[in-house]
Amino acid sequence: MRDVGAIPVTAPARTLLDNAARLPARELADAVELAQVKRLVTKRDIAAAIQRSPRRPGATALRALLEEPAFTRSLAERKLVALLRAAKLPEPLFNADVEGFEVDALWPRQRVALEFDSYSFHATRSAFERDRRKSAALTRKRYIVLRTTWRELTAQSHLLIARTAEALALSAR
Repeated sequence: MRDVGAIPVTAPARTLLDNAARLPARELADAVELAQVKRLVTKRDIAAAIQRSPRRPGATALRALLEEPAFTRSLAERKLVALLRAAKLPEPLFNADVEGFEVDALWPRQRVALEFDSYSFHATRSAFERDRRKSAALTRKRYIVLRTTWRELTAQSHLLIARTAEALALSAR
């Protein structure tokens, strides 16, 4: 803990740890997600906070979130996991590094990447151009890059699952 002015403050990962025992599981997951979306913490930051204070009351709850096989930082990713499980498709790695880029979902063996294009995070010219550079670079490296939106994920999920299944099948050939 350190003081900013006369106000004691803690790092975001420590704040999550301090509050983990008091929050219901869903609220804790939402708090972790929001902190990651706002780029206040990474999974590594949270793991380090737990390692420094493994016996704090919230450590078990926070550790369970990190150890969850489908630990994700967004509601979209959790919805995707549910859809993939229902369709009996393999689960991807989330927020994975590939060819120097972070992708939202990655099936490394099949060389398929899926990116969520939310308007709030992709509405600037620089974000738009960065997304196109990423897709082009991954395509040059023979990855299939799928892009999806919240609407497709929630209102047309059958289309997203069909596209994903097709990409996974194509890459298996």
